[in-house]
Amino acid sequence: MLEAYGLHPDAFTSSVDERANLPLAWWQARLDPVPLAGEMLFVAFDGDTLLGVAGLAFDPLKGAPQGQPARHVCAGEFAPARPRLQLVRAVLASGAACRGVKLVQLTVTQGNLAAQALYQRCGFVAFGLEPYAVAVGDAYLAKVHMWFELA
Repeated sequence: MLEAYGLHPDAFTSSVDERANLPLAWWQARLDPVPLAGEMLFVAFDGDTLLGVAGLAFDPLKGAPQGQPARHVCAGEFAPARPRLQLVRAVLASGAACRGVKLVQLTVTQGNLAAQALYQRCGFVAFGLEPYAVAVGDAYLAKVHMWFELA
């Protein structure tokens, strides 16, 4: 994740500086398999090579009707399209299996046409644009809001 934050600061609301000093326990808690942990994590490997990571975060205690991808990172721009598609589909399938979760919402940095096309291929629909969503240096970037109905 730290590598992804550094390589693509425009894609994340967190930065390397914010996350680099977090204790290992914080990262490990995000992998907690307990059903009420509030986050599921999926990984794609080719042998020992990590191709991508995707997650789904939600608040099962509050009964919120939506989940939000906690992350979706693919290793480099040359990561094969199939693992990316499989990761998104795994997130959607796990969200559909969660009681009370009706939809998944996400944001894509405006101009990231490859990511937006991937989500559209999976059935996501854009519904709004959030200006000034992410600061990268002195620039501000907008986020395209998208959603997918699970029910």
